[in-house]
Amino acid sequence: MSALPRPAAGPGSRYTARAATTRPRATFRSADVAALSRVLTPRDVWLTRMLYEHRVLTTHQIANLAFPSVRTAQRRLRTLHQHAILDSFRPLTQTGSAPEHYTLGPAGAAVLAAYLGCDPSHLGWRPSHTGRIAYSPCLGHDLGANDLLTRLAAHGRSTAATGLSLWLSERSCARRWGDIVRPDGYAHWHDRGQLLSFFLEYDTGSQPLPRVEAKLAGYATFTVTTGARPALLIHTRTASRDQALRRRLVGPARELDLRVATSSADFTTTDPWGPWWSPLTGPDTRRTTLTDLAQRWPEVSSASDLEPTDADTALTLPVPPLPPAPEAST
Repeated sequence: MSALPRPAAGPGSRYTARAATTRPRATFRSADVAALSRVLTPRDVWLTRMLYEHRVLTTHQIANLAFPSVRTAQRRLRTLHQHAILDSFRPLTQTGSAPEHYTLGPAGAAVLAAYLGCDPSHLGWRPSHTGRIAYSPCLGHDLGANDLLTRLAAHGRSTAATGLSLWLSERSCARRWGDIVRPDGYAHWHDRGQLLSFFLEYDTGSQPLPRVEAKLAGYATFTVTTGARPALLIHTRTASRDQALRRRLVGPARELDLRVATSSADFTTTDPWGPWWSPLTGPDTRRTTLTDLAQRWPEVSSASDLEPTDADTALTLPVPPLPPAPEAST
């Protein structure tokens, strides 16, 4: 199948969907949901919840979270695609080839609704779901934020008592605190008894510096309003953007008494738990680890409104960052 033409500007100029039509699969019917219980594992159901929560994940991101290897992940994801549990697309890139990008498919939405005991309409899933994601101008931003947090979560698979115990998407954050702040994610990092609760701002450089600065007031208001004090981590794509942000934000962060650290993709490695993060204020602003930030900032505390309440439903409860106990290869 030939690639669709890419517009010169606007949505789709950077990412153009190439539908996975080369993979044959049967047409999904709602009556097939019960039959799928014979082939779906707890890990598969967990994956439908993750894709509902985080919208889109690549093959490598899913493999890091839930499979022993990329090849094993590819085999299982292909099976789930054939059953319409997942949809997928592969963006057109300037050079090279992009990995497969997975979203929730029609059967996956039906299975998830059955698992959560709700009407499928409550999920907000539509047949155009994958297309809207594929052509979204925010796709690169969303994938970047997901990739950073995926690496942190996956680290817990190989290192005991380390990793993310909580990971909320941008949508979940907006549902809880959208009248005050709208971060790109919220997470709890655990390591050797240390806990760092943090909001994530994944900065692509598309917003002017004054707009980024204006967000700090919202985080200060959050602290005053809720009495909680999560850290704020800002990840940028380039070292020059990182330095520009630091010069712009250091004064307001100090005045508002915020705990802020920054990093840039130009400098960092693939290990975001390592010495990525440079505190914006304080006597030592050299790059350090998340665990060290937790030790330096004992006053940092978890956000409020995380405990389940009567207002919560199965759809609003956090999804575990890692799947159920490892299963045999499938």
